[in-house]
Amino acid sequence: MRIAIASDHAAVDLKAALREYLIGLGHEVADLGPDTADRVDYPDYGYKLASVVAEGIAERGVALCGSGIGISIAVNREAACRCALVSEPLSAALAREHNDANVIAMGARLTGEDMAKACLDAFLSTEFGGGRHAGRVEKLSNPAI
Repeated sequence: MRIAIASDHAAVDLKAALREYLIGLGHEVADLGPDTADRVDYPDYGYKLASVVAEGIAERGVALCGSGIGISIAVNREAACRCALVSEPLSAALAREHNDANVIAMGARLTGEDMAKACLDAFLSTEFGGGRHAGRVEKLSNPAI
């Protein structure tokens, strides 16, 4: 699977660990930055990640910042993205099953590396349930429906 990953300065170390983890699982990973812990603005990286997912360059995305909140808000500005802030595997699985989330966000200051990997595993292995959820998901990108 093609996965894009981006963070702010607070999550550079977690991003690097998750990038290597995903590569080890056989995924193609696009690291959208940043490369250092020098201060950056999370919206810039959230918008970049959202664009790559919306254009179909990546099938899924992983957005990281200190809390996960700010970057998830930035990603969700793109109508084609459904970014869910998660902190444990059940939320990651439900985000896929019920909401067809194509991006997950996590907070590096709140979620440890092992838990983040477990969230990724759940996110990547769960399929969208469709059915009663499909119409609701359609409304997320098209509120006039």
